[in-house]
Amino acid sequence: MKKLKLGYAPTRRFVFSAEDAFKYKVLIREKIQNFGLDIDIVDLEGINSEGLLYDDNINADLIINRFKQEEVDAVFFPHCNFGTEDTVARVGKALGKPVLLWGPRDEAPLEDGMRLRDTQCGLFATGKVLRRFNVPFSYVTNTRVNDPVFERGFSNFISAANVVRQFRSLRILQIGPRPSSFWTMMCNEGELLERFGIELHPITLVDIQRATKRIENGKSSELAQAMDYIKEKLDWSEVTEEDVRRIAALKVAMKQYAQQTGSTAIAIQCWSALQEAMGIMPCLANAILTDEQIPVTCETDIHGAITSVMVQAAAMNEAPTFFADLTVRHPENANGELLFHCGNFPVSLSIENKPKLRKHFLFDDHAPGTHEGEIKGGGMTLARFDGDHGDYQLFLGKAKGIQGPYTRGSYVWVEVNDWPLWEEKLVKGPYVHHSVGIHANVIPALYEACSYIPGLSPDPVDPTESEIQAWLRGKGL
Repeated sequence: MKKLKLGYAPTRRFVFSAEDAFKYKVLIREKIQNFGLDIDIVDLEGINSEGLLYDDNINADLIINRFKQEEVDAVFFPHCNFGTEDTVARVGKALGKPVLLWGPRDEAPLEDGMRLRDTQCGLFATGKVLRRFNVPFSYVTNTRVNDPVFERGFSNFISAANVVRQFRSLRILQIGPRPSSFWTMMCNEGELLERFGIELHPITLVDIQRATKRIENGKSSELAQAMDYIKEKLDWSEVTEEDVRRIAALKVAMKQYAQQTGSTAIAIQCWSALQEAMGIMPCLANAILTDEQIPVTCETDIHGAITSVMVQAAAMNEAPTFFADLTVRHPENANGELLFHCGNFPVSLSIENKPKLRKHFLFDDHAPGTHEGEIKGGGMTLARFDGDHGDYQLFLGKAKGIQGPYTRGSYVWVEVNDWPLWEEKLVKGPYVHHSVGIHANVIPALYEACSYIPGLSPDPVDPTESEIQAWLRGKGL
């Protein structure tokens, strides 16, 4: 995944101190470079003598052209003194990318009563003009450069912008139709394209079967590496060498198809035609690919694949997701729930040193290919993109791992703040029994990303919307 590109457009106004604006341009740039985020910064150096955005229409056109040529994914307009609101708005409008608005807190007036910057006043002005231009934007409270609130807000914006850029270029490899009995997995392909620009690339199970067979019969380095990974990371004593080879071949075939079609996620009809045609289950192949940041969802869950891409993007692609059924309530904990699937959770999340590669436990012919075992607990985000009747929402909630009974498949027991509330929200829709989890707090970033995706509403259950907004303003620091 290529780095996110941030357009850095510090702004000033002619009636305040140009020297102070230049000083803060440098300080802010140095600060965001020290936040440890893996981003590329495109600045204004060379466009004018100051490297600042100010009241000059020619400069506005040059800034727009530079950012377009560099293909920036988001733009940051730090107000280094009052700022030039009309030019900021024109640049933001022309680019159509996520916009961050912030400025460093003003110092006290000088002894003679003069003020050097009036940054806060300029932020009020720019916010209004951005609204006039219909430019959605994010805002971080007017704070000092070294204030943790600035770092929190800036980092969250970068994560949200990463979600938006990956959402806007989404193509999903669909392997087979949904299982006939899974009406919950219906989706409106045309509407996803029309509303969000999301493309599906469908192939048949015969296509993937043929590709897998070709790879299985070959001697490619990709196949050898996949087999070595399985043998190194898992206890495969319950299956044969031939099974390992076929599972590895399926993994390679799916990855090649994803790369060839420019797909960033996969939704596969995991049972039962594939099992009968190939003699294996795809669960472990799904798990390995998800660990490699190509999330694979079961039962041809297109909305689940969309969720997976959004969630891992919110974590800046630094942590794997896991795709789970919301299954049964904890036998003793009223707020506990089992997150489960047959065997598709990433191997890297397992609490065992060598989790088991096993035969599927639900089907009579017991095809091999499930990766079973409990995964680690701790804090996590659970999310679900879904919709019906033209209304799309993003469910968001936090959970933590807890102890619970052993069960087959890949699983983790979690506790939430109020399970009956969650259950009611999930049942009454527009959601289904599938969710995407990640061991990271990405709720504020996903919430913020929704403001840049017309037609998608955030639906947080815990924390609430007001709690997310308070967190972004610095609560809890």
